[in-house]
This record gives sequence, C-alpha cells and structure tokens, in this order.
Amino acid sequence: MTFKKTGFALATFITMLFVAMAQAQAGDLTVSGAASLTDAFKEVGAVFQAKHPAVKVQFNFASSDTLLQQIAKGAPVDVFASADQGTMNKAEAQKLITTASRKNFVGNSLVVIVPSDSSATVKAVADLKQANFKRIAIGNPASVPVGRYTKEVLEAATVWPALEGKMILAQNVRQSLDYVARGEVDAGFVYGTDAAIQRDKVKVALTVPTQKPITYPIAATSAAANAAEAAQFVEFTLTPEAQAIFAKYGFTKP
Repeated sequence: MTFKKTGFALATFITMLFVAMAQAQAGDLTVSGAASLTDAFKEVGAVFQAKHPAVKVQFNFASSDTLLQQIAKGAPVDVFASADQGTMNKAEAQKLITTASRKNFVGNSLVVIVPSDSSATVKAVADLKQANFKRIAIGNPASVPVGRYTKEVLEAATVWPALEGKMILAQNVRQSLDYVARGEVDAGFVYGTDAAIQRDKVKVALTVPTQKPITYPIAATSAAANAAEAAQFVEFTLTPEAQAIFAKYGFTKP
C-alpha cells in the first residue's frame, strides 16, 4: 500500500481550499486545526458561534504541517491550532501568527491501539517487534506531529530500526485510527482522544509516556481578515466552558 501524497495532489488540495475559503464573507471566522481536534472543535465552535451570532465559524482540519503549508501559501485563515509546539514555532518564525496571541490550550496522550477483537497484548513498545504485529500505523514523522512523538519514543526505546519495516505511514492521526478501526493494520499509534471516539472498533493496548508533554498551541494568524473575532476565539478556548468540552473528548489541561 502506498500512502505518499504527491506534490500535484497537495497543490490541487490547496487550490480547492483557496476556492472554498474565498467564498467566506466578512465576519466569517476560518479556523485551521489539527485533525485530532475535529470533534471537540466542532462543538466548541458551535458554542462560540451561539455567543457571537454575527460570526460564522468554519473549520479546516488536516495534519498540522499541511495546515502550516496552506497558511504559508496565503490561505485565508484566521486562527491556527497545532498538535505540537514545533509546527507553531515554524509558523512564528515565518511571522504567520501574532506571537502575543499564542496560547497552549489543551494537552493529549500517546497510545497504542489495536482492533477491538484483537487478542494481542502490549506491555511495552518493544512488544511490537513480535511476529503477530505485521503492520503498524503511525503518522508520517516528516509531516505529522503524532508521528514525530512516536518516532521519539521508539528511538528512545531503541526499537525504531526493528519496527520501521512494519510501518504504514498515515497522512494524519485520523487516518492511522481508521486503518486500525478497519482492521487493515495490527496496531497503531494515535492520541488518546482519537482512540476514545472509536471505542467500539479499537481498544487501547498501551498508554505510552512521551519524551516531552503533548501540548497544543493556538494563535491568531498575522494575516487574519477577522482579527477581533480570531482573538475572541483563541481566548474562548481557555474558558471553563470550552475546557469542559475539551475534557469531555479526553483532552487535558496543558
């Protein structure tokens, strides 16, 4: 199976995104968020919109690196939420966000999941070297934060070389989740929040301590067409009301 995204495909995707976003009217708020935020952000956005009836919130979800590329190419985005600090650091270095608005708003965990009908047990990441684990889904470390967290853990455990040949690289964490949920792989690395939304199809085999805490930063973009609304949305993610929604989906406080 090949899951490489060609340059042409990415260019086409970005072009389609520009067309869709160009239709946004004044007062619309475009939020680009890491794929793992999909369900929680949709609910948070609905509550925010109810409090600000003049604002229509629209979301764009993908891997954090893909979102950064879109913003760097000029996609009309008001708010950017990344699944890792590194990607947001790049956005800041490129002056794509307003530094003063940057906040850490949620945290997450890294887990190994297996199909719900699997009898496999995983007590440590080294167990994935066993023959019954033939295919393991991970986010592509070159472009997906969860993949980078995973690689750091596996390298620290000195099992990366042994597992690399088994890896199926995903374009974002939800794709890894889908591979496991459909039984197309024997295990996968995802965030704890992603595992929670497919409890009927996957189960957590191991919660993996990471080299550094998994924290999500959010910021208004420097080119935000709706700067006031962007600032309001960023601040809203830190309110008790929004934090309660994030907690419901398994996110922790940063």
